[in-house]
Amino acid sequence: MPHSPTILSIKWGNLFTAQDVNMLHRACRDCVTGDLRFVCLTDDAAGLDDRIEHRAIPDIGLSPQDFKRPGVWRKLSLYAPELHDLGRCLFIDLDMLIVGCLDPFFAPQQGVIFLNTGDSWRPNPESDHKEGGTGIFNFDPATEYPVLQAFQEAPQAHMDEFHNEQDFIFAHASKRDFWREGRVISFKRHLCHRFGLGLLRGPRPVPEGAAVVAFHGSPRPRDVMEKTIWGAFPHLQSGQASVVAEYWRRYGVS
Repeated sequence: MPHSPTILSIKWGNLFTAQDVNMLHRACRDCVTGDLRFVCLTDDAAGLDDRIEHRAIPDIGLSPQDFKRPGVWRKLSLYAPELHDLGRCLFIDLDMLIVGCLDPFFAPQQGVIFLNTGDSWRPNPESDHKEGGTGIFNFDPATEYPVLQAFQEAPQAHMDEFHNEQDFIFAHASKRDFWREGRVISFKRHLCHRFGLGLLRGPRPVPEGAAVVAFHGSPRPRDVMEKTIWGAFPHLQSGQASVVAEYWRRYGVS
């Protein structure tokens, strides 16, 4: 019997809260046709919605000091044997806003489908250079287990060599592909104004065809809701963003 569509997320420490997991879970259920399995790997399951399946984050031999290194190396635990029973998954970071149908994101059945954060992700791209982002990606933990095995052969050397975990995953995936352009957009790069104009104008509306609004770096969605001025140069902004405010109104009720 085929698996229900499975979404995988991860939370540790205090950067994100149970509310962030719950909002993602509720939005995903709204945007997936039929049954959905939602799994959260976490060191603290308190406050999670009852329909969220929670598991401990697999131990892949990293130390607390490794957790603090540049790059989210703990995400390599997504490939650990403890998760090989899940089948093919769609992983989503907790700072993604789901604003459209997710059904197409479950269609791929081979390799790893990355978010292209290369030149097409930036204003006025000058080349077609591609980079594999892991903010939202489709993969099979069992099939891609060699990614973790390769890392564990020399973890300190790999963390020194690669800028972050997603560069390592992109280099070692069995097969690489990307989401269709425009399906996942960057909040700060595609919706926010640049070079101070954002202090005078609110963010642009989400364009037709986008299903996911990705937050990366600064700001986080919580910053947009709780701060008067948020973001970082050249994407400094002020005021609320309607897409974030509506998302919180719809999915943030406890």
